[in-house]
Amino acid sequence: MRAKMNLAVLNVDFDTDTECRQALEELRWPDGVHCLRCDSDKISRISTRNQYDCDSCRYRFSVTTGTVFHDSHLPLPKWFMAVLLMCEAKKGISANQMKRTLGVAHKTAWYLCHRIREAMATCNPEPLTGTVESDETYIGGRHTAGREDGHKTWRTKKAAVLGAIARGGEIRLQTTSAVSRENLHGFIRTVAPNPERIITDELFQHRGIADGDTTHETVEHGRHEYVRGDIHTNSIESAFGLFKRGMVGSFHQVSRKHLDRYLDEFAFRFNNRKNTYLFRDTLTRMVQGEPLPYGKLTKAAHGA
Repeated sequence: MRAKMNLAVLNVDFDTDTECRQALEELRWPDGVHCLRCDSDKISRISTRNQYDCDSCRYRFSVTTGTVFHDSHLPLPKWFMAVLLMCEAKKGISANQMKRTLGVAHKTAWYLCHRIREAMATCNPEPLTGTVESDETYIGGRHTAGREDGHKTWRTKKAAVLGAIARGGEIRLQTTSAVSRENLHGFIRTVAPNPERIITDELFQHRGIADGDTTHETVEHGRHEYVRGDIHTNSIESAFGLFKRGMVGSFHQVSRKHLDRYLDEFAFRFNNRKNTYLFRDTLTRMVQGEPLPYGKLTKAAHGA
């Protein structure tokens, strides 16, 4: 598969179901097809059904069995196009836009996008090292001016998101029920257990976050201090800004239930911003990941 993929190349290389299946087979089984049940390499092809038959245990399966593509009636060339669009859309692409581009129903486009996001989620990510910036932000809801019962109310209408980024490296994002000291410290120590230093703003919940050989440095935004030498949180704030522009410009509104998937999509694309094989690597995740049944996705309130 070519390193740099675009729509012109996609429409030539993967415009048929056969070409797409061959590509997925090579990504899923680089050493040859193996049975999903007994791992035997003695496989017969059933070309009329796009299936394989295991000569050892007689299990029948296809290249999409047990993957994100499982039980989908959408043609694979449209799947490939959707993956490319999501990989290349720096600020994301909405289900409505996907619906118009692919010529499918909104429900199909919505489910399709979420299944791709599910594959983009990073499992067992590498810990952040070196200089790590951490901050929090709030997504969605409407700002409500004034006070109620002596407390500011606007944060209660928004979803809190914690973020950490290694300077020049990867980002980690996660929703949280509350921006508390326990949640902040737990998040940082999970994604960056032993960095050289942690840089935050002056929020009091960050106090005591450094331990061992790690140092903790802050900038005081309340006093209009944003940079002091190389001490700043500009990297994580810039990433938050890019994500929020996607929320406003592409998605308009996102339910709290599905917010983590949108964060996973953004983080995956951000962390692979220099990866020339992003399209290929995303497809690889999709044939190696678990399926996402529609019932599981819509178990609670329907999302964006």
